[in-house]
Amino acid sequence: MNILLNQGSIKIAQHLSISGSKSETNRLLLLQAIFPSVTFQEGSDSEDSDVMQAALHSECELKEVHHAGTAMRFLTAFYATKPGVSVILKGSDRMHQRPIAILVDALRVLGADIEYLGAAGFPPLKINGKKLVGGKLPLNAQVSSQFISALLMVGSQMEQGLQIQLMGTVTSRPYISMTIGLLSKLGLEISWNHDIITLSPQSSMVKKVNFEVESDWSSASYFYTVIAFSEIGTFLRLSSFKRDSLQADRELVQLFERFGVQTNFEGSDLILHKQSKRTITHFSFDFQHCPDIAQTLAVACLGLGIDGEFSGLSTLKIKETDRIVALRDQMTKLGAEVTVTDDCLSFKSPSDLSENVTIQTYNDHRMAMAFAPLAIKVPIQIADAKVVEKSYPLFWDHMKVLGFSMEEHDTTVF
Repeated sequence: MNILLNQGSIKIAQHLSISGSKSETNRLLLLQAIFPSVTFQEGSDSEDSDVMQAALHSECELKEVHHAGTAMRFLTAFYATKPGVSVILKGSDRMHQRPIAILVDALRVLGADIEYLGAAGFPPLKINGKKLVGGKLPLNAQVSSQFISALLMVGSQMEQGLQIQLMGTVTSRPYISMTIGLLSKLGLEISWNHDIITLSPQSSMVKKVNFEVESDWSSASYFYTVIAFSEIGTFLRLSSFKRDSLQADRELVQLFERFGVQTNFEGSDLILHKQSKRTITHFSFDFQHCPDIAQTLAVACLGLGIDGEFSGLSTLKIKETDRIVALRDQMTKLGAEVTVTDDCLSFKSPSDLSENVTIQTYNDHRMAMAFAPLAIKVPIQIADAKVVEKSYPLFWDHMKVLGFSMEEHDTTVF
């Protein structure tokens, strides 16, 4: 299904409740499977979290994760540490192109029994669970932080616990901090000093903790763009968020100030307020610690006529699609001049956006949602619009609440 979007200006004083953080929910689902005393509320309603939960509760040997990269990585570590349990983890064709060798190699060093069923270094995997010894482990920190989080969440179940020495520059540091924070709240002994993370083996029952999952900052990012494109004085209320959030994408608060968007907290609500026109002509930022909002910021710049220099994007190449190339191709359609490397995206925004453009989404939820706010500027069509269900099933409903006009089409109209 394709969606054709048309918009003039959004309805004022709207209030949206955003679903729980996918990152936090998926961590809590895994921790709950390890420590049944863990409970949580307000979890994510995303397809990814549904896939994670279904795999954990299924008694079938075959675990199908579709496009859910987090589930693939977390479940690999989980089942590797389950003595007597054998599973096969598989996903979509794209999932079988996403590298997992660093995590598998690390688990094998710790004693895991994992076999590649296709190309070496990639899913699908056959895992024969066993009690792992654990101990010291050097690990390349420049790859997905989910590899590190996966190991940490199962590390307390290893005989010697786990000590990870992070080699190189750490990517997506806040996501590792989130994992460590959750483990600490359970009473597990864990520390992060310089490049060493040390987790002691579980020596007693963990604390009984009921977590309240914060709403997803990544999902909020698209509405920051909506406000950035709107008239001065436009505001929007979003629930429910924390001032001291552990989510990396909280960086939105500072970044969108450059575009005239002010964020105020009222209890657990965010108030996004368009206070002024953008005053910058060039935007540069290193997204190493918050790569999931790079697409959002690229489109925000594009719609405001701001040139960009984005770095720290290396992990985007192994997401649902190669997001660097996908951004280049779709931004070019809209009139931007774009150059890319494996780590950087540079672009010059056009004075006027091209019209009658269809945005290809490549099975990537963030491509659909990042480009949708451009409808405030020009009519735009989003291909395969249902892809948003991966992380934000209510996205199109919420866009309608804001006043966006939508027409559904089975085929491309542009």
